[in-house]
Amino acid sequence: METTLTGLDGLLDGFDHVYRDQLARYPAGQEPAWQPVHTVYVPADRVTAGVVHEWRHAATDLLNRLLFTPGELAALFGLDPGLAQPVHERVRRKLHNEPIEDLRIDFEDGYGVRAPEEEDRHAESAAAAVAEMHRAGTLPRRWGLRVKSFADGDPHRSIRTLDGFLTEVVRRAGRLPDGFTVTFPKVLMEDYLGQFARCLETLERALALPSGTLRFEMQVEAPQTVLILQRSADLVPSLGGRLAAAHFGVFDYTAAVGLPPDEQRLDHPACDHARHVMRTALAGTGVELSDGSLAAAPASDSAADVHALLRRHSALVAHSLSHGFHQGWDMHPSHLVSRFTTVYAFHLACYEKYADRVRAWEERRAAAGGVLDEPATIRTLVAALARADQALG
Repeated sequence: METTLTGLDGLLDGFDHVYRDQLARYPAGQEPAWQPVHTVYVPADRVTAGVVHEWRHAATDLLNRLLFTPGELAALFGLDPGLAQPVHERVRRKLHNEPIEDLRIDFEDGYGVRAPEEEDRHAESAAAAVAEMHRAGTLPRRWGLRVKSFADGDPHRSIRTLDGFLTEVVRRAGRLPDGFTVTFPKVLMEDYLGQFARCLETLERALALPSGTLRFEMQVEAPQTVLILQRSADLVPSLGGRLAAAHFGVFDYTAAVGLPPDEQRLDHPACDHARHVMRTALAGTGVELSDGSLAAAPASDSAADVHALLRRHSALVAHSLSHGFHQGWDMHPSHLVSRFTTVYAFHLACYEKYADRVRAWEERRAAAGGVLDEPATIRTLVAALARADQALG
């Protein structure tokens, strides 16, 4: 082939360095790793070794009382009749086998401000509960704690609780069980992230843990945090691989931007904006994304009140899934039923269609309906199928 340029000497100087930096920042071609579909938050003073059993029992009792048959499930959640049976079977099996995928012991808003001695005691009792769950084989695959925010002006309290909790877990369990992460809330200043990462590194060395063991989730629950994500292209690499996830905090965020109380909801357009910034800023970095919560329980045990709560929670979970947020917070055992129902229905409804489109691409033919997919869409379809396989188990 005839070309015009006689050589590229000097034109691409530095390319190899930039390309290596690109691969480090944005790992390519990786299927999504397993990610929990939810995080269950329990105040530290209420955590016992039986917490998983308690949530399993409460959610299963609700399913048996009010949604015993696939038809009842379909009627409440508006499911296609063909999906009702497999979804119902999976929900029942999930509640029995693994009702909680990710447990977070809360020392922040769900716990409140306590006397220092009381928080110390609860850090120790929570660690004892974790060690007992680990011995019994009931500790969720992902687990950890949420510490107080540096924005409160007392980082020493935050780190003391983390240190005491981890020290006690390692002492009682003999090691740090797999799946640990820590949630870091109310990030109003970017420097707090680097300071917290350094604390984790130092604590890791002091506990003789393998390098990179202690990772954290940042909460995006203030407009200042959204601005940090928008302006800091080097945020993730600057934290040395310690940033594992970003979790959206709906109530702090909607309050901070001045929404009235009745509009402080997960599906408000202001929350959609924050989620889109999170997706844009963290796309391709490997940092997981999680949505927030519905801070509500059934108003009573009546079928009408429970059904109303489940329908509302299901609608919010579906809203999150449609925005590419496959994880969210669950604050009450009833949420497990609506969470798993909605997640399973979401994945099962599209599974065969997505698989056919991938097969059509591989066979160089049009998919059903004449769809001609682009390579980027195929990558998305493959990732969606992998995520569905993980969620459906």
